[in-house]
Amino acid sequence: MESLTASDVMSNHIEPIRCGTPLTKVVKTLLHNHVSGLPVVDDHRKVIGFISEQDCIHALLVSNYHGEGDPVVDDVMFRNPVSISREMSLVDLAQNLGAGKPKVYPVTDHGKLIGIVTRSAILAKLAKANLGIEVSKSP
Repeated sequence: MESLTASDVMSNHIEPIRCGTPLTKVVKTLLHNHVSGLPVVDDHRKVIGFISEQDCIHALLVSNYHGEGDPVVDDVMFRNPVSISREMSLVDLAQNLGAGKPKVYPVTDHGKLIGIVTRSAILAKLAKANLGIEVSKSP
């Protein structure tokens, strides 16, 4: 267990959010991929922000109330996201998540996005290691 790292639980199949993406498309992406947030990247996949469900809820409520149209991710994203390296230990990640830190971590290599680690992926790996529980992913 101690030798497991972020690369053992990271997903790299979800396309990150790009600058200028309308918030309605961000929401569709979050819901489709069953994640609570995603990194925002520039054209070189450098992580420049993070957008969460909570950010989207607030922005959509305000936008709908004021009839301001569809905001873009740049208007809403958090601009100083915490990212991790692929070598970060699973134990350290689990402790961070237990302390109320982000629920989704961008995994970077030299500042470029290579994947994400979610709280549910860590939980599934811990359950399998500790209890022998195999968790299947639902679509």
